[in-house]
Order: sequence, then structure tokens, then C-alpha cells
Amino acid sequence: MTRYVAAIGTNTVRAISELGDIVILLLRIVRSFTKIHKVFRITLVQMMEMGIKSMPVVVVTAMFTGGVAAIQAAYQFKGWIPLRYVGSVVGKSVLIELGPVLTGLVVGGRVGASIAAEIGTMKVTEQVDALESLGIDSIRFLALPRFIAGMVMIPVVVVFADFIAILGGYGAAVGSIGMSGHSFIYGMKLFFEMGDVWGGLIKSVFFGMIIALMGCYHGLRTEGGAEGVGRAATRAVVYSCLLILITDYILAETLFGLIFA
Repeated sequence: MTRYVAAIGTNTVRAISELGDIVILLLRIVRSFTKIHKVFRITLVQMMEMGIKSMPVVVVTAMFTGGVAAIQAAYQFKGWIPLRYVGSVVGKSVLIELGPVLTGLVVGGRVGASIAAEIGTMKVTEQVDALESLGIDSIRFLALPRFIAGMVMIPVVVVFADFIAILGGYGAAVGSIGMSGHSFIYGMKLFFEMGDVWGGLIKSVFFGMIIALMGCYHGLRTEGGAEGVGRAATRAVVYSCLLILITDYILAETLFGLIFA
């Protein structure tokens, strides 16, 4: 029994210590914002990596997510609620929840692992130490461009994902359910609120910061050669996904429970 209590205490201390290290890294990144002009070109490259190169997987995910949302809504409504409200369900669910969260999870899996593996490889091959020995701040050079790119590009990707998901829902409603396009659009307009769009975009900004922060954090803590790089990439993805879901709940409570109430 004592051994289990000691293990729980050790894990708790480790978790608190890790949280403190993450907060310190975040503060160092924020403090580097004033020098963003020095890494502008690197930031543009990272924006391309996170945004444009993520679009194929995001488009596929969003299209089938919208289609499934429409079909499931029609199944639940059958015999009880007019099918024109399928458009309302697809629009609301995509803009508020499905678009930002699923995009965050998909991009987090792709980009988070990539960031952790890239920085982790630099760490174990002592390239990060070489940067520091040359007087180059590794946080400014490695973490800041990725953090800015995530914060800016994830909302942009989410906008495209929302559009594709609604288009997928429209296609499923017209092609599979037999609705008219006019009924779907009418239902979507019926309960549309601009606050839903802003809420989803605010979420996506936080998700982008989480993805970049977790990738950089685990990359910079990598040790143990190639095996350590693999562990860092795995942890970056797992931590990103967990924090996205936790943050989603907190923001839902805050944004839609208080601000947009």
C-alpha cells in the first residue's frame, strides 16, 4: 500500500513539475514576441507547413464529418421533427464543435508529431546546443515561429474545414436523404448566429497554441537518441489531443455559458 501511495505522490509531483516547465516555456515564447521580425521568414515557412500542407487531410475529414452529421440528424429526426432542421444541426454542430475540435485533433496529430520529431532530432544531435553556443536564442529561433504559425493558421484551416463540412452535409442531405437544397439552406439560416462562428474561431486559436506548444516542449526535452525522438513525437500528439479536449470544455463553459449567453 505504501508503495502505491509513494508512486501516486511521485507521479503527482512529476505532473506539477511538467506543468510548471510548460508554463515557463510559454512565458519565454510570449517574451520573445517583440523579436518576431527576426524570424519572419521561418514563421512563413511554418505557416505553410501547418496550413497549406494540412489541407488534404482536413478536407477529407471535414467533408465526411459534415455528411455523417447530416445523416445522423435525419435518422434522429425521422417521424418527429421536420427534415429542414437538418441544416440547422449541421450548421450549429460544425461551426461550434465539430469543425474546430476535429480539425485541431487531426492537425495536432500531423503537426504536433512533426514539430516534436524535428526539434527532438536537433536536440539529440546537439544542434540546439550549437545554436545556444552561437548566441542564438533557441526559443526565439525554434519555438516562436511555430507558436505564431499555429495561432494564426489553425483558425484559417478551421474556416475552410467549416465550409467543406457544411458542403459535405449539404451533399449528404440532397444525395442520400432526399432533401431539397433550398430546405437545407433554409434550416441552416434559421438558427445561424455570428457568435457561433466567433466561438469556433476563438477555440481554434487556443488549439493552435496548444499544438505548437506541446510539439516544442516535448521536442526540446528529447533525450535518448532515435528512441527518444519517437517518444517525444508520441507524447506531443497525446498531450495535444488531451489538452484540446479539456480546453474545448473550458472554453465551451466560458464562451457559450457566459459571453454568448
